[in-house]
Amino acid sequence: MKQLVVFFAVLFTFSQVHSQENLPTDYLSKEFHKGRREAFRALMPANSVAVVFSYPERIFSKDVNYNYHANPDMYYLTGYKEPDAVLVLFKEPQGTEKYNEILFVRERNANRETWTGRRLGVEGAKSKLGFTTAYNGKDFNGFVIDFKKFDKVIYDKISTDLGNDKSGFDFFGLLETFKTKAGITQNNDTSTDLFTNITNSLREIKTPEELDLMRKTVKLSCIAHNEVMKAVGPDMSENEADGIHAYVHRHYGAEGEGYPPIVGAGANGCILHYGENNSTKIDNQLLLMDVGSEYHGYSADVTRTVPANGKFTEEQKAIYQLVYDAQEEVFKLCKEGTPIQDLNTKSREIIAKGLIKLGIITDPKDARIYYPHGCSHFLGLDVHDKGNYMGTLKENMILTVEPGIYIPANSKCDKKWWNIGVRIEDDILIKKDSYENLSAESPRKWQDVEALAKQKSTFNEMKFPKI
Repeated sequence: MKQLVVFFAVLFTFSQVHSQENLPTDYLSKEFHKGRREAFRALMPANSVAVVFSYPERIFSKDVNYNYHANPDMYYLTGYKEPDAVLVLFKEPQGTEKYNEILFVRERNANRETWTGRRLGVEGAKSKLGFTTAYNGKDFNGFVIDFKKFDKVIYDKISTDLGNDKSGFDFFGLLETFKTKAGITQNNDTSTDLFTNITNSLREIKTPEELDLMRKTVKLSCIAHNEVMKAVGPDMSENEADGIHAYVHRHYGAEGEGYPPIVGAGANGCILHYGENNSTKIDNQLLLMDVGSEYHGYSADVTRTVPANGKFTEEQKAIYQLVYDAQEEVFKLCKEGTPIQDLNTKSREIIAKGLIKLGIITDPKDARIYYPHGCSHFLGLDVHDKGNYMGTLKENMILTVEPGIYIPANSKCDKKWWNIGVRIEDDILIKKDSYENLSAESPRKWQDVEALAKQKSTFNEMKFPKI
């Protein structure tokens, strides 16, 4: 009797773990992911096979892992969001069953799911993701695939920084099995380059389903930026401003941020990838906020710079206006056919002229001192998304336009400019003959920024006990 009770208890736990209600309804569909696999397969050479691994889990502290983030390529092609999985895509149908794809997934386990969350398992891979051929990861070793018969084995660069749980079918085990089966001892540049070329070509052009998610993630990021603009004051900390972004993102259903938020006041705003966000007072300085949500895998990337006291000084305004002017000139180039590198060239040209006019530099080449980064990058499943940067703009690409000027203390210019850091970044959808600014809902003109800063935010009314 005791054994029967234990059996039903485990069975109950297993069924409960597998069910979940009130999930979002706007995830990408299994038809989307199937279509992406078909598009990938169409770009594969004859008699080839492609192998895609999920990302490994990473340790946060001791025996605690970071929240898992799926490999964007694996998610793009399958919709699978768990570790310890491998996708095998064949150019031509294989075997008597004529299968052209196999997904090996993490095995379901009632005890582990009680501790670490639900697993999709083989049946979930079939019913929810639409795979006809799916197996547990532990079956990968015994599954007969003669990789050596293919003219080309296509795979991403093989990571060497891996944990190993000794099971033989975690990420490490799956990778070692693949390397043995395929006779691979090190990365093959032609194989990894082909994988990169295919995924770059696919992911740089957004489908209608992806555009829906991109519009949403950018819109809710703009709402967060606007709330901070209204709520910010000299006594606010960088961490509080960061927290407002996080709250708004989650209020609208975002899973988190697409990258570590950059919320820097004054001198901290002159550090391009500042991440501490721990200054206890913003004071009467500029607050540079480079923060974008991640919604169902898709990242926004929006930067706004606001005076904490609601009013730009003349020097702050001059730098801000120059960055704004550079952005406006780049926008004019945002249409199909423009060489992508022209965006960077134009922004650098405008900023160099402006810095000379302000007396901050005398030689155009010195603009790089105060504007050291590029103007644009692709945006999507990765904040720095895949794409062909040496090509031309195409319809339904999404890129950032983000000129900036950063003048830290002790720079070789009048010290009235010191500790002014300004970046304005928007997410731009390329069209045939024009563009759409997806992040236009958050103000960019200095006059509009000041006007919004005069408004009150819901967060201004929040009161907490002192500690």
